[in-house]
Amino acid sequence: MLYRNIIHIVTAIVLCFSFSVSAAEKLQLVIETADGKPRGTVTIGLLSEQAPNHVARIKRLTNEGLYNGVVFHRVIHGFMAQTGDVQYGNVRALDKKRVGTGSSSYNDLKAELSETPFTPGVVGMARSRYIHSANSQFFIMTETHSGLNGAYTVIGLVLEGLDIVRQIQPGPQSHNGQVGRPDVIKKAVIIK
Repeated sequence: MLYRNIIHIVTAIVLCFSFSVSAAEKLQLVIETADGKPRGTVTIGLLSEQAPNHVARIKRLTNEGLYNGVVFHRVIHGFMAQTGDVQYGNVRALDKKRVGTGSSSYNDLKAELSETPFTPGVVGMARSRYIHSANSQFFIMTETHSGLNGAYTVIGLVLEGLDIVRQIQPGPQSHNGQVGRPDVIKKAVIIK
């Protein structure tokens, strides 16, 4: 555990210096359980220089309030936590059969790939098999998975709250991490 935390801290420091995320705008997620109990707050430094179009989309959807009430529909222990389905993933009108397949009303985005490795705390845009299909969904890495490197757009890095991400309710491996009673983004805001 100590070794894993040291690796995350070193990775965060390297990425912060490489991309100046400490001075960038940040996405702050206030997360609660399915029962409405506070889970905690996660702060993500956004990498606007690395993925300008994807970060602009995240900021737009956040500022429109579309992430408020959206669930973490796919969470795989030892891998990542995925959220952002603003079409089918909002608790006010959750469609459990379609959550994870939706997007926003805006067009899909052309990939903005980089050499940033998918290590704990890295935030990437979810997409279909088609590389230029990211729209509103994103995932937060809880462990390193180099198989994603160079194949998904990286939009940010968790600056605070990776321990909270690791506590998000996971789904069973047998159901590809689909969560039955998912945690929720109570509120998402952009902060300076």
